[in-house]
Amino acid sequence: MSMIDDLSFFQQVATRASLTEVARHLGLSLPAVSKRLSQLEQRLGVQLLQRTTRRLSLTPEGVLYLEGGRPILRQLDELESALGTRQPTLHGRLRINATLGFGRRHLAQVVSAFARLHPELEVSLELSSQPMSLLDDQFDLGVFMGEPPDSRLIAVRLLENPRVLCGAPRYLEDMPAPTQVADLAAHNCIVLRQFGSDYAIWRFRKDGRDYAHKVTGTLSSNDGEVALGWALDGHGLILRSRWDVQTHLESGRLQALLTDHQAPQADVYAVYQQRRHTPQRIAAFVHYLREALGQRLPFAMVEHG
Repeated sequence: MSMIDDLSFFQQVATRASLTEVARHLGLSLPAVSKRLSQLEQRLGVQLLQRTTRRLSLTPEGVLYLEGGRPILRQLDELESALGTRQPTLHGRLRINATLGFGRRHLAQVVSAFARLHPELEVSLELSSQPMSLLDDQFDLGVFMGEPPDSRLIAVRLLENPRVLCGAPRYLEDMPAPTQVADLAAHNCIVLRQFGSDYAIWRFRKDGRDYAHKVTGTLSSNDGEVALGWALDGHGLILRSRWDVQTHLESGRLQALLTDHQAPQADVYAVYQQRRHTPQRIAAFVHYLREALGQRLPFAMVEHG
């Protein structure tokens, strides 16, 4: 037996009331347990336990061996866990909530790949127009835009998410591109009616100054994909998350405007309840999610030290 085996064995002995209970827990005979304990004491050259008919009590040397062994075994367990986090065997159910647009566009594909790696894990992905509460145990994890205000939740930032003002070239053929926020008054702005009452107020910041404009237009929707489609058709300007428009900017179907101004960010977070021990299925998915989204959206990757 190795020294690590001896440490683990003695932890079992020292935390149970009798050698009979130790034997039952380890699936060994009582003589086998007693013999192994005697061999350990002989190897160390000290007596670890006072044996009586009623109970076991630690000698001072036994206390030292018990307390000194605990951090060694804990570090070994953490090391083995870290080595196994790349693809642990996961069981149980993982219930995820996410917003409609991001869930359809990116999260569903990541969940598909994760589920293929962990066929014994049951995964549920529910998409909603607004984030659902994570405090009623209906969901294990949420993927939301913006850091949650509730301190009982842990938020892991997955992606940077700046918003971009943009329009299609066909729209900009007839309308001069805005050079300042006030110019939006002359433009048909496609309004997305989501997440609050000030959806028509577009905010920007430049050189330390804040600018806000209440935009108007002939088209509005509560669905981001619909609004984006209208912008691509040349109906007007839109203010959208970069993850939603990046491919269109790269292809030239949309053109970024007011690029010297910064619109408020709504970074993408994985959110889950604080627990004394976070379930491995949650920790493993968050780790995988961060890596997978970084590959899908490299322009939005968050640097992690």
